[in-house]
Amino acid sequence: MAVVMIDAVPDIRGKRGRPRCRPDKLHADKGYASKAYRAELRKRGITPRIARKGVESSERLGRYRWVVERTISWLHAWKKLRTRYERSDVMHQALLTLACSMICYRFLGWEAVK
Repeated sequence: MAVVMIDAVPDIRGKRGRPRCRPDKLHADKGYASKAYRAELRKRGITPRIARKGVESSERLGRYRWVVERTISWLHAWKKLRTRYERSDVMHQALLTLACSMICYRFLGWEAVK
């Protein structure tokens, strides 16, 4: 399923020339540490940065994970996103956009007060 999701990434805009369709690198945890998955990423021109099972990384791959975990926990505060009740993809995307907007608004509001 992860390969399908990577193929669905929209074009990256903002630079001159032909826009890239895929990221340069992909950071992932040990759940994606298979040779077949790494080969699929390389075939698409993506450098895999995947932790290996039983090997502690000298490059500290786990330092990026907390950003993802924190963001998911913020989104789980919205009950309709934690358990998906909406059948329509459009409605779920709208709720996700609203939740992200509210999280950013609160974060920026708190930073302005400090």
